[in-house]
Parts: sequence; structure tokens; C-alpha cells
Amino acid sequence: MEKAKDILTAEHFSVSFMQRKGLWGMQKLPVIQDLSLKVREGEMVAVVGASGSGKSILAHGIMGLLPENACVGGKLFFRGREITAKTLKELRGHRMVLVPQSVSYLDPLMRVGEQVRNGKKDIISRRRGRETLERYGLGEETERLYPFELSGGMTRRILISTAVMENAELVIADEPTPGLHLEAAKRVLSHFREIADAGAGVLLITHDLSLALETVDRIVVFYAGTAVEEAGAGDFSKEESLRHPYTKALYRAMPEHGFLTVSGSQPFVTELPRGCFYGPRCAYFSEECKGTIPYRGFQEGMVRCLKAGQFRAKGEDVHETGRKKSDVSV
Repeated sequence: MEKAKDILTAEHFSVSFMQRKGLWGMQKLPVIQDLSLKVREGEMVAVVGASGSGKSILAHGIMGLLPENACVGGKLFFRGREITAKTLKELRGHRMVLVPQSVSYLDPLMRVGEQVRNGKKDIISRRRGRETLERYGLGEETERLYPFELSGGMTRRILISTAVMENAELVIADEPTPGLHLEAAKRVLSHFREIADAGAGVLLITHDLSLALETVDRIVVFYAGTAVEEAGAGDFSKEESLRHPYTKALYRAMPEHGFLTVSGSQPFVTELPRGCFYGPRCAYFSEECKGTIPYRGFQEGMVRCLKAGQFRAKGEDVHETGRKKSDVSV
């Protein structure tokens, strides 16, 4: 079988923001550091992490939608061609599209049908727009509605429709399921799975590991603005297949694995520890973990940990916190 071609490649990608400090000073806030990942044809890749880990910044950084005080480093490639300010204008909204987290991205003063067609009024565009809406269970009457007349689930499907209309090769979905009940959330992710199965690459940004595992091919685990592990979805079938202690902690926090959590919290960008960002919460942290931690290949995945493969049996470095729904998400 021919190997799927890379659509998006990020190499040591970083994003930081300049912020005022005091009356005259400035400080640099590193939100994403040393991120490397790939999204291939026909593949759905999830970036999973807790709130504040930099996931949405990643989506906007790839699309070139960051504010003026942002500083971007590293390199991004689209089908092997480096993404620059010039090439981004050619790609964005056509070959690569963003399905945003906020439904406010829809124009409140424009009917839905016009937005799906991107304002085009020719017969072919109208027919394609109607067929696309029908594909996602939205009738012809939906075209005449305004965004305020849509339910949450309908709005998500409209946003997906705008991506499909462009026949995009890369779709970035930024937290597409918040506020939806479980069945509606599963339907939304199934639509993205269909897009990937049709040959596009899909990058899913989410905090919901359990939901992502039902549809994606690979998981990139984010912590404090950097990738700590990349694993196949099948690796989450058992803890022993996972590589990083944070990923193992996420596994144990899932409902079916006991709602176990690790004490402590993710550090803020101004309080990042030396070396391993997860170090203060890790039972295996040692002096050598205060140095540079490379992101390296390990057991058919990637990991940012010097001691991957050396961990003890399940449950020895976690604390029972009670079965709260809030413990399930990462």
C-alpha cells in the first residue's frame, strides 16, 4: 500500500506573546514551545490537552490568525512547501480551513445559505450548497435562516459545511463539541471522520480524550504548551502501551479506568519549571530531568521523557480523588 502523503508538517513550532510588565517593561510569554507533528492524507489527528495548554493558539497559529503581539518560531509546511505569509493567503480558506470553536464566527446579519456558499450565487454553487447541507441533515429551509435561529448542533454542522464546500485538503477543528450532548458530539466528530476518509487531513483540537479516541487515528498529548507524547489511538487500549507519565495519568482519569488523578496542576507560562514541565507532578522526577528533554521516537510513537519505559505498576503514583465528572476531562 502506498504511504499517505504529508499534508501539514510542523517542525519545532512555537508561539509566544509580548505583554506589558509594569509601566515601561515588556515580558515574553511562551505559550507553545518546540512542537513537531504531522497530519497525513486520510488521517484524523487529535491534539489533546487541558484548558490553558495552548491548543487553540496552535490552531490559530497554523492559520496565521494570531494578534500583532504574537511571535512565531519554527516552520510549518503544507504538502512539503513552507508556509509563508504569501503562501498562507493562497491556502487559507481554500486548501486549508478552520472550523472555529466559537459560533460567533458566523455573520449574524447573513443568511446561512449565503455563508455556506461564501456569497456565490451561481446555479452550481447553489446546488452544491444545498447538497452539502442535506449531507449533514439540514433541509433546504435552513438556507434561509440566520445564525440566531440555529441550535448548537445545527451551527456546528453549518461550520463544517463551509469547510466541505471548499474541498479543503486540511481541516482544523478547534473544540467543535463543547455544549453538545454526547450523541450530538459524536455525530459532529463522525462528520470530520468522513472528511478524513474522503482523503483530507483533519487536525482536531480537543480536551475530551474519551470522545476523540472513538474517531481519530493518532493522539498528540499537549501539556503546558508542548507535545509530551504522540500515540496511536490503539495505544490507549492499555496503559502499558503509553509512554509519558502525564499520558498515563490521563488514561487513569478516564471513567472506565477509575477517575484517578495526579496531585498538582499544569503550570502557568510565567511559572514553567526548568527541564521537564511535568516534573513537579511526576513521581520519577530527578536531577537529570532539569535539563533539556528531547522529543524522540520511542516504541512506534514519540515521547518527551528521559525515563519512558521505566515506570512502575499502575496506580503507585496517583491519588484517588472521588468520582467527579470534572476529573474525566484533561
